[in-house]
Amino acid sequence: MLTTTRRDAILAELRDHGEVAVAHLAERFGVSTSTIRRDLDLLSRQGRLQRVRGGGAVEPDARPFELVAGDRTAGRERLGALAARLVADNDVVVLDIGTTVAQVARHLRGRRVTVVTASLAVVDVLRDDPVVELVVLGGVLRRSYLSLVGALPEQALSQITADVAFLGTSGVRDDGAVLDSTSIEVPVKRAIVAASERRVLVADDDKFPGSGLLAAFGPEDVDTLVTSPESSSPGLDVLRSRGTEVITE
Repeated sequence: MLTTTRRDAILAELRDHGEVAVAHLAERFGVSTSTIRRDLDLLSRQGRLQRVRGGGAVEPDARPFELVAGDRTAGRERLGALAARLVADNDVVVLDIGTTVAQVARHLRGRRVTVVTASLAVVDVLRDDPVVELVVLGGVLRRSYLSLVGALPEQALSQITADVAFLGTSGVRDDGAVLDSTSIEVPVKRAIVAASERRVLVADDDKFPGSGLLAAFGPEDVDTLVTSPESSSPGLDVLRSRGTEVITE
């Protein structure tokens, strides 16, 4: 069996069973356990699975982008407009994935800025704009959330310095940690934080505390929070106590 064919078959096996041991995969495909481990490591770096002790697992995707985008549309649009005011002409701007950050992109149309993104939703908003310079990060397509993940966007982000980044979240924990619901998105968020001079978290009141098990970055990494006036939680208090600028509608 060709290497690429085997790796596709491994992913199919994981989709069927959720989690599979290295030994089972080695027996199933008639190769050594070290070969399977190399396959799993590569697929993990590409963002196509999550490595777990002794094997691999395909993470269940969150709700598809289109469904999430239909929630609280007016509120997201207002936050997007508010956040876009923080961008100056000629800025280099990184836009994270997520429905609220995609609204920021809508309010950057016609602006003389450079936008760097791994979000295909942002690309859809800006691809026909003759003024915005659009830089699309490579990566493995996560179809359900219209995002590019894996080592490629991380490596590309390590080569740039952005003036400002706009980040989304699935929730803000009571200790101020900014959460994500899927581990394959976390490294890209961390790379965005590292590449940007100013980090702006855009989060509606439903993200306090929201949901998510994985801490993408800490409150010390949030320079500015753009949120709705209804937002209230211990996590928001932690951000304020650390000097985060809080901007509301």
